[in-house]
Order: sequence, then C-alpha cells, then structure tokens
Amino acid sequence: MITKHYKTSDKNAISDCGAIIRRGGLVAFPTETVYGLGANGLDAKAVASIFAAKGRPNDKPLILHIADQSTLNELWKDVPVTALKLIDAFWPGPLTLIYTKSNIVPDEVTASLTTAAIRMPDHEAALALIKSAQVPIAAPSANLSGKPSPTCAEHVSADMDGRIDAIIDGGACTCGVESTVLSLVGTPTILRPGAVTREMLSSVIGEVKIADAVLSPLKENEKVLSPGMKYKHYAPDAEVFTASGTPCEVAEKIKAAYAEYSKNGKKCIIFSTASTQGFYDGLRHVTIGDDKAPLTMCAELFSMLRKYGSEYDIIFAEAIDSSHEGLAYMNRLLRASGFRMI
Repeated sequence: MITKHYKTSDKNAISDCGAIIRRGGLVAFPTETVYGLGANGLDAKAVASIFAAKGRPNDKPLILHIADQSTLNELWKDVPVTALKLIDAFWPGPLTLIYTKSNIVPDEVTASLTTAAIRMPDHEAALALIKSAQVPIAAPSANLSGKPSPTCAEHVSADMDGRIDAIIDGGACTCGVESTVLSLVGTPTILRPGAVTREMLSSVIGEVKIADAVLSPLKENEKVLSPGMKYKHYAPDAEVFTASGTPCEVAEKIKAAYAEYSKNGKKCIIFSTASTQGFYDGLRHVTIGDDKAPLTMCAELFSMLRKYGSEYDIIFAEAIDSSHEGLAYMNRLLRASGFRMI
C-alpha cells in the first residue's frame, strides 16, 4: 500500500481524506492530544482494519470521535445529565466520556463491551475531517501497538507508512498525551488520566474516583475498559526504569543503576527535570520538563521516548507527584517502563 501524505494546508486534504474514511480506508490525523488512526466508526470491517494496521489486540476498545454534540443521541442509549455538565465544561477538548452504547455502534469498536467511549477533539483539522467523513471516526493513537504514541506526523510515518491510506500532517500536538477517559457508568471513574484532571472534573460534578489500574497493572482476567490500561504500553525499544523517593534518594538510585548498567556495556541516559538536572552532572541526561508544571513533561514524554529509545539501551526516569496533571505523566511513564522500579 502507498500511503498518501497531506499537510493541513493542502486544499484537498480534508475532502480527500474524508472520502477515504467513507469508503472504509484508514487516515492518520492530528488532534490536540496525539495523532489518531481513524476509520469509519460505524463500519465493522473498517474498524477491524485499524487493529490489523497497528498489530493491536482486539480486546481493547476504541474511542469514537465526533464533531457535533447531537451525535451522542445516536451513539448512546441516552445522554445523562452528568455528561451534559461535563460537555459544557470541557468539550471540545481532551476528555473522553464512556456510557451505555446504542445498537448502531459495532462490537468491534467497543471490544464487545456494552459501553461506548466518545470525545470531541479540540483541533480544527480533526473536526473538519469528521465533518467531511460524515460519520463518527473510531481512532486509537496512530502508532504500532505498544509503542510510544505519536505527537507529530514523522512519528506516524515511522510506524504506519505503507500500512494505511493517508497521513495528515498538522504539526506537533499540544497536549502530548491522550485524553482523560471517564466512565459515567455508576460513580464517575477515571480509567485513563489526561490533561483534564480529577480535580477539574470534581469541580463540575462532585465525586470522581480513580481506577486502581491507573497507577498499577490490571489484575489477572480484569477487562480492558479503556485504551491505555494494558500492563505495558507506550514502550520504546530501550528498557525504561522509574525511580521514586525524595529527589536526593531518586538521584542516588539512578546514579548507582547508571554506573552498574554502564559497567556492563549498556548505553544509558537519564530523563531529569528542571529542578533535578544538577544531580546528574557528568552523566548523559536530558531535561524532560518542569515537575512543578507536569503538562510540560507530558508534552515531551512520548517524543523523547521515541528519540532516545532508539539511541540508548537504558532510560532512567524520575517519578513525580501523581496529583493533578502529574497523574497523567506517571500513568504513561509506569506503563512505558512496564512498572520496573529502582
């Protein structure tokens, strides 16, 4: 397959790619979170081709992307008041809502669950593509399964060239991590954290729980209720290790492990923060962002895992506080490391 490449500035990009979606093809497109790999969300065969292109297990549900709130009435059995409050506060934006699906949503989208995950992206090209396609677009991240999610078109090309019909290049994504996923079945529960935090959600609807699997592996035989819940995910070619403790304790752990692995011939690098980079003078390290502003770290994590994961054997990264936006960062980092701690 020859993959067509478009810029968002190309006058025919949206209409051409909307037509590709309508006829059952696959298009990678930019959003404010990461690049998505889109297919007609009402076409079971097209949705199945997403799993084939990514090498993705079919027990993982997909998110339906819409451009008009009224589409919810078609995709869910009903729209709860809680959802309307959240939509008013956070859509379009990086928040996915899960509720009971209608009969028109194929089982291939939901991994045979009785619920459907839906969001409205806050990105001009994404919204234009959905409108052009005239169908909800089912889209996971546009990467090979298990690899770091793509935050620019170059990442998509590296994984998907020759596997899909088209890629729309919209530049770098602003959030850098996938949307928050909130289940509205029973007590609202975060299944995957993102830029819309628990604290932000609680200010609108009251109590919000966090699923145990956000910062720990899924239990044996536990169902995958949301993308991003698998044990190991977002992983580069390099081995990733997470260190926790006070800043001084973390630095000592990392420096000791760095010395040990280097002695055994492994090429190592450290992901430090703006406040800890001074601990690693004389060692290979790169600053990933400011731990006092975790979204800066979220925005860089996937691109740095891709860049340095191909150049080094071992990546050491520091754990940060998991409140507010730090929860999204730690969720991605722990899964990228397969929960390997030092």
